[in-house]
Amino acid sequence: MGEGGLPGPEDRIFGIVRQMLPAAAAASRLGPDQSLLDIGLKSLDMVTLMLAVEAEFEVEIPQNKMTPANFQSVAAIHALVASLSPA
Repeated sequence: MGEGGLPGPEDRIFGIVRQMLPAAAAASRLGPDQSLLDIGLKSLDMVTLMLAVEAEFEVEIPQNKMTPANFQSVAAIHALVASLSPA
């Protein structure tokens, strides 16, 4: 949880990812460094995930940052969002 009991950025990313997971995978424990492809997200899901992250955090992900490495795990997405958010 973030300050004031509100969900922090990583919690918000976990929420987005959990909504996209197949039911069987959603029941398993999702860790920050776990490969999202390995737990059931498909290539098309990654595009949807990117759009959901942009909407949730009100950021625009530059085309050069739309790479598989930046969406391989919750931790990678969190680092990407942190790099795009104003200081």
